[in-house]
Amino acid sequence: MEVKAGDVVMLKSGGQPLTVAEVKENDVLCLWMGMEGDLFRETLPLATLARVEEDESDEDDEDEDEDEDDEE
Repeated sequence: MEVKAGDVVMLKSGGQPLTVAEVKENDVLCLWMGMEGDLFRETLPLATLARVEEDESDEDDEDEDEDEDDEE
């Protein structure tokens, strides 16, 4: 799997989405917000991560909302 800065990943074992900040060989620096708004960062092995696929239906919903705002 290839990831780059800005990609959203998750641990293969589950958990919350993590944002890739930097990739160095097989190590990935990830950032995420804690439940109380704290920013966390951790370097994780690439082998433990899975890329989160964006849901196209969510993007379509956002586009429709913007179109409705334009009409008003």
